[in-house]
Amino acid sequence: MNDFIELKFPAKADYVGVVRLTASGIASRMGFTYEEIEDVKVAVSEAITNVVNHAYESQSQGEVTVGFGVYENRLEIMVADHGESFTLSEVKKDIGPYNNELEDIEQLREGGFGLFLIDALMDKVQINNDYGVIVLMTKYRESNEVGLHDQISSTK
Repeated sequence: MNDFIELKFPAKADYVGVVRLTASGIASRMGFTYEEIEDVKVAVSEAITNVVNHAYESQSQGEVTVGFGVYENRLEIMVADHGESFTLSEVKKDIGPYNNELEDIEQLREGGFGLFLIDALMDKVQINNDYGVIVLMTKYRESNEVGLHDQISSTK
């Protein structure tokens, strides 16, 4: 990993825009296209809005921790609703892929449309809900994506 950026803020809708701007700036710096940056911004917004609306209903306050793992070929974004700092590599060991056909989205949070949208916009989505909910979203840079999903082929 080249860099890791972590933000921690109150679980309030007021801060969604701040994280969107941060995600946009990081993705832009990495060379993502305008469309890819928009996908990242929407996915991050959905994940944080899910926390704001559902994670701390029984408590008066809570925190959201968002981590950005910046790699040469991808951006990994982790949104955690238990508010603790985390080490990306440690959390990734205990996280599994999101499978909307096998997992009951209602067990994660009320609603669930946001996770379907995140899954559609990002290249890879993994979820851990052992303690709170941690969503790890990955967006690959298009120019480096050849061979990853066997969807791009070249002819000579």
